[in-house]
Amino acid sequence: MLALIGRYNYFLGGLFLVFLSGVMQPVLAAEPSSARQNELLALLKNDCGACHGLTLQGGMGPALLPETLSGKPDDFLVATILNGRKGTAMPPWQTFMTQDDALWLVHVLRKNKQ
Repeated sequence: MLALIGRYNYFLGGLFLVFLSGVMQPVLAAEPSSARQNELLALLKNDCGACHGLTLQGGMGPALLPETLSGKPDDFLVATILNGRKGTAMPPWQTFMTQDDALWLVHVLRKNKQ
């Protein structure tokens, strides 16, 4: 009987670890298709570049370089892209892209891979 209880506890412990590992894993965004990536890069260059500078080194909006983004969490940057920033000229872009698209752009900006 004790052996059975021990196995049951071991089983529950294993399930708990599997549950935790699933909960603790970051959610990975679906990578946009190649065609969508090209559209997003054009949007980054033309639309974002209109305010953030064509080389993204700043303009009316702040620079979007890896070193200026380094202290900002991805979710903050994605929310800024999708929802804009009240009291600033930063408009919301959620009409034009999904959360996965915005996260992909954040990763591009962090790598400065325009």
